[in-house]
Amino acid sequence: MELITTSDQLKAVCDEFATDDFITVDTEFMRETTFWPQLCLIQAAGAKRAVIIDPLAQGLDLAPFFELMRNERVLKVFHAARQDIEIIVYLARVVPKPIFDTQVAAMVCGFGEQVGYENIVRKLAGATIDKSSRFTDWSRRPLSTKQLEYALADVTHLRTVYKKLKKKLDASGRESWLDEEMAILTSESTYRTEPEDAWRRMKFRARDKRTLAIFMEVAAWREREAQERNVPRSRILKDDALAEIAQHAPKSIEDLRSFRAVPRGFADSRMGAAVLAAVERGRAADLKSIPRPDEVPARESSGALGDILRLALKVVAQSQGVAPKLIASSSDLDAIAADDNADIPAMHGWRRTIFGEVALGIKRGQLGIIFEKGEARILAREKIGRTRVLDTASGA
Repeated sequence: MELITTSDQLKAVCDEFATDDFITVDTEFMRETTFWPQLCLIQAAGAKRAVIIDPLAQGLDLAPFFELMRNERVLKVFHAARQDIEIIVYLARVVPKPIFDTQVAAMVCGFGEQVGYENIVRKLAGATIDKSSRFTDWSRRPLSTKQLEYALADVTHLRTVYKKLKKKLDASGRESWLDEEMAILTSESTYRTEPEDAWRRMKFRARDKRTLAIFMEVAAWREREAQERNVPRSRILKDDALAEIAQHAPKSIEDLRSFRAVPRGFADSRMGAAVLAAVERGRAADLKSIPRPDEVPARESSGALGDILRLALKVVAQSQGVAPKLIASSSDLDAIAADDNADIPAMHGWRRTIFGEVALGIKRGQLGIIFEKGEARILAREKIGRTRVLDTASGA
């Protein structure tokens, strides 16, 4: 096992990796007490060499690693890449390209919903991984040999997993499906976090535009505060406190003190005054720029139609041999139920071809689901009253 702790060592190994067709990459990080992830380890493996890079080693310059991530001649293979890429983008403003995400590829190739790394390694590499070091505090030093070996296994087995998945993917003819997913993962916009959009990630139903405007301002303030102080959002204020503030629009410190969800002492702190200023910005906002509350996608269940679409998703996923969650999320289904023109992944590209059009057909009464010989099937109703089995592969 090779541990990289100096800049010279790192440059040498990255120069070697730059000559490989592909490398496998993984990271270990901590973020329980911070807003931004703290990078603790980087694991990488090329054709002949596998190393662990210690980002916490004194004086280590990670520039050669980030340059390797930029090198478009070398394919970077990750498993569940999003958080790994997010860390690299945060530290170096670099989005690794090109990439291959084995978790996504496995779902495309029909490995089911729960595509855990250990399961894929067992099925494709014929190996087992000791899970006893899974909950390691990766920021502590020194790490034991057992912990480092566990971390390194994430990239050594990934070489075999990648090769076998690549063959399966090539044989499936679904390379374009994976390409669409990798385009999303390598887009800078995927990792852009604008404080003004923070409210969209929360469950909140405003009674009117003014309430929503205040909620938007308070949520943006909390996001900026958490980013600047590098602490979790809940350390600033919890979501239920933001909702209470938006609903009651406090005008004074005394008002703020009276709210049950606001921690004791908060109102009299610097942050109490900052929240009141955010409330005033919400009060003064131009309501023309604020969406109507009924235009904001609902987060709750979409009722019977949502249940039918969930069943349809299972039927389509099974017929295509694809994990359902790769095609559409629960929130996607709710969005389709509410809006035929919902701007969501399930209504674009290959997802729309195999499922989005089916979902719309069900909404419009053109398609239905029946059980025949113990299996659920999607049917298209002909104008003359006859039925034919829907070819979900073509989206017809």
